[in-house]
Amino acid sequence: MPPAVNALDHLVLTVADMDATAAFYGRVLGMKAETFTAADGSTRHALTFGRQKINLHPARSPFAPHAARPLPGTADLCLLSDDPAEDWQARLAGLGIEVEEGPVIRTGATGPIVSLYIRDPDGNLIEIATPAAS
Repeated sequence: MPPAVNALDHLVLTVADMDATAAFYGRVLGMKAETFTAADGSTRHALTFGRQKINLHPARSPFAPHAARPLPGTADLCLLSDDPAEDWQARLAGLGIEVEEGPVIRTGATGPIVSLYIRDPDGNLIEIATPAAS
């Protein structure tokens, strides 16, 4: 059998403003901002949640290697939560975060999900999804 991947370790977001991004993901989604030293000795920034992380690269000087066109606002992420969509709606409303769409039923990697769509400071589309009732 040929080799195959089985999980996502991290992904990279290219961001215009590191502080604004970290503040948004922490305040709205409960992620933790982290600074770490990469293997090459450079200082990097990430958002951690569960067993995953999102590395943040500054748009004005992205770390190499990087995507062919590393630009802020080009991502579309689906993040999973065990909390009901109604709780998320209330939280987002309380924070003044506009829900662009939802709640709507979508098909996730493991089955039906209920999704709400919002935008981060760079305009990335963020889907907050919870398992749909069976």
